[in-house]
Amino acid sequence: MMSDYKVEMINDGMQEFYVHFHGPSDSPYHGGVWRIRVELPDAYPYKSPSIGFVNKIYHPNVDEMSGSVCLDVINQTWSPMFDLVNVFEVFLPQLLLYPNPSDPLNGEAAALMMRDRTAYEQRVKEYCEKYAKPEDVGAAPEEKSSDEEELSEDEYDSSDEAVAGQADP
Repeated sequence: MMSDYKVEMINDGMQEFYVHFHGPSDSPYHGGVWRIRVELPDAYPYKSPSIGFVNKIYHPNVDEMSGSVCLDVINQTWSPMFDLVNVFEVFLPQLLLYPNPSDPLNGEAAALMMRDRTAYEQRVKEYCEKYAKPEDVGAAPEEKSSDEEELSEDEYDSSDEAVAGQADP
């Protein structure tokens, strides 16, 4: 099903894993690679997966600290007809290609996008270069190389557990 993507399992279960996601071409995210944490609820596919960016991305609809994604089709209008291929081949690329600054999780990115699209796209590219190089997705946040130790405490505090939200009981 996900043969075109690098998938890393978390623990021994099949419900939590990472997927390496490449930014769509024809976008300022092109060339970036993100590690996406996926958690499947027990009721999947009747209940939507929990999706979050592990490495940082500058986007109006992605919380910069937690990596949470604001995307109606995942959060509100999910259907059992969708699957993870839809998430990685349609929903996330569309989110990156067509941000919605009127419903932001990152207010600064939304304001910059509306005020100065060129400056916004430059900031996106800076984040891609700094946080989304192919070698950045191979290591968990706590395994980063020593040359990245200058991250602020707030940047480092975005742990994997916070990315995809709380698991269902």
